[in-house]
Amino acid sequence: MKELLPVGCVIMASGLSQRFGSNKLLAPFCGEPMLCRAFAATDTPKLSARIVVTRSDEVAQLCRSRNVPVLLHDLPGRNDTVRLGLSALLEQVPELFGCMFLPGDQPLLCRETVEAMAGISGWDQRTRLERQKETEREIFRLGFRVRNDPSPLTGSPVLFEKGLFQELLTLPQGMGGSVLLRKYPAHVHTVYIADRNELADADTPEALAQLEALARQKL
Repeated sequence: MKELLPVGCVIMASGLSQRFGSNKLLAPFCGEPMLCRAFAATDTPKLSARIVVTRSDEVAQLCRSRNVPVLLHDLPGRNDTVRLGLSALLEQVPELFGCMFLPGDQPLLCRETVEAMAGISGWDQRTRLERQKETEREIFRLGFRVRNDPSPLTGSPVLFEKGLFQELLTLPQGMGGSVLLRKYPAHVHTVYIADRNELADADTPEALAQLEALARQKL
């Protein structure tokens, strides 16, 4: 069995939920707060560490009640969430090879998908592509192939290898990791999924209801 290189996950939970009207991460979804779906998706030994980064006291309380590591802050920018989360993971796992950034509002994201992304980046050094060995600057994003459309639907989570950590720690104010996807397009790889709904976020109560209906069909 291949030994996986250490990959961590930052669960992004610092948004203001302006379109939703309240804290969407705490909205009920199949009998529990929606954020608990992200807890379940990242509850895997293929992740060496995980942490929720949030500005919400209520979200922090939920995390603690579920024994999920959490970092509570009051900084405004997306770059702050990235920096704080990655720094916290590096304190826990200094040898971290990859860091996944996973939004807390994609309730249909599956654990198997998270494991697949972590596994693709975390191949052991003897089996990695030579280019990846040399640079350790690869980026993996989630995607879905749309029939009869050459451009895939792409989104989050996104995983960055350690050669990009320094840039992630010093992103421009208010900007997220997408800056690096645009800067290094040749290093971006898409991990394809069979269900496009894993990419869907619950930005409105209506979207949440639609996603919950889909989730209940699978029960």
